[in-house]
Amino acid sequence: MKRTVGLIVTALFLSAAALVAAKDYQVTGPVVDVKDDAIIVKKGTENWEIARDKDTKTTGEIKKGDKVMIKYKMTATSIDAPKAKTDAKTDDKMKSDTKTKTK
Repeated sequence: MKRTVGLIVTALFLSAAALVAAKDYQVTGPVVDVKDDAIIVKKGTENWEIARDKDTKTTGEIKKGDKVMIKYKMTATSIDAPKAKTDAKTDDKMKSDTKTKTK
């Protein structure tokens, strides 16, 4: 029992540490647009839209055209794994084997 609790506590600690240790990234460029929940920055020929919330630290007033450096982290919000493929020939063989056995 103590071992199980120890493993659970260790797993929780490691998963929390992984979230905190998410890699930092940055993008620098002129501001294209500023919204309450996002800022759009031009990087090369692309526009990058970075979400922001009430906890985002901002120094000074940001206006269109200002050159800014944004630091951000990427964290997955959902992951969809592909469904397992079934072999049609195997399924057909299983069905025919079942029919043979029931006769």
